[in-house]
Amino acid sequence: MSRLQRLLPDSMFGRLFALVLAAMLVSHLLTGLLLLKFFAGPPKHHGPPPAEWQRGPQRMPPAPPDFDPLMDAGPARDFHPGPPPGEAREIPRRPPPELWLAQLLQLGAVLLALWFGTRQLVKPVAQLAQAAGRLGDNLSSPPLAETGPLEAREAARGFNRMQERIRLQLEERGRFLAAVSHDLRTPLTRMRLRTTRLAESLDRDKLQADIEEMANMLDATLSYLRGAAQSESWQMLDVQALLETLAEDALEAGQQVNVSGQAAPLLALPGALRRCVGNLLDNAIQYGQRADIHVEDSAEQLVIEISDHGPGIPENRIHSVFEPFVRLEESRNRHSGGAGLGLSIALELARQHGGQLTLLNRPEGGLLARLVLPRK
Repeated sequence: MSRLQRLLPDSMFGRLFALVLAAMLVSHLLTGLLLLKFFAGPPKHHGPPPAEWQRGPQRMPPAPPDFDPLMDAGPARDFHPGPPPGEAREIPRRPPPELWLAQLLQLGAVLLALWFGTRQLVKPVAQLAQAAGRLGDNLSSPPLAETGPLEAREAARGFNRMQERIRLQLEERGRFLAAVSHDLRTPLTRMRLRTTRLAESLDRDKLQADIEEMANMLDATLSYLRGAAQSESWQMLDVQALLETLAEDALEAGQQVNVSGQAAPLLALPGALRRCVGNLLDNAIQYGQRADIHVEDSAEQLVIEISDHGPGIPENRIHSVFEPFVRLEESRNRHSGGAGLGLSIALELARQHGGQLTLLNRPEGGLLARLVLPRK
């Protein structure tokens, strides 16, 4: 059953091909039954056999006077007189092999035409489904080619318009948020200056800390919006060199990072993937003392696992840390400078590559960030 499902999947192509194939097989089966019935039927005669045939074999009549013995010196042969004029000959019991060969050739030619035609008909629909799947990951993906039948061209044209409108709306929203975040820096600067004129007290220290936290959040928001607005082209990236470079930079800063495994080049957005892995690595080093990077590569996907030795994350909060500006006080330091956007940015960049990012608590302690990137 699984082999049949692989040959004819439950898709528009599979259903259309199976329907026409069933109709063709039924028609050929009926044609074969009619031919068998026609060839296997009893012989037909227009009347009773003549008297000469009823008497059985006869001797050859005497030779005529002008008979030449040199021309035919053989003995007399038994013979039957030929059928009378107008009498039907007996039909053979089996169809000739040429007839079955012609049927098989006809069936093969029609099946080939059916396979090619069905694929051409469903190709625009398959392309539209693939583009719809990519839309949620990358709004800057190339538009659909407006080719094929009239309905396919109209569907591709409508999809391209929808993608362009969504992209423009998100860009407008990003520009608005960036403008608001930038304008808020001015009143925050005035508030910071005014707090310096206040007398030293516990309230003044708390107010200054709140102002610094708001400023850090605005800086992180602007950085995120600038990164989302950047556009880069897809190219083959040496993932192994990227991981080793990040590990060397961490070692130069006095941090402990180990890399294990090998990774082949991957088609990716270089800046986006570097930022994604960098955020996960910084998160592991900051809250887990040291980080271990393990790579598992295959023909289907590339898996990058970054583990730390920190306190981990409570199971009931492991999904909420991907939300923007969410920090867990049990494992995050409020004065560490983080705004709670690192994991949100990493998740968004992983989705741009069509991948997945998950967090798991290790049995031996610490947190494991698992990044899965497809190679297709």
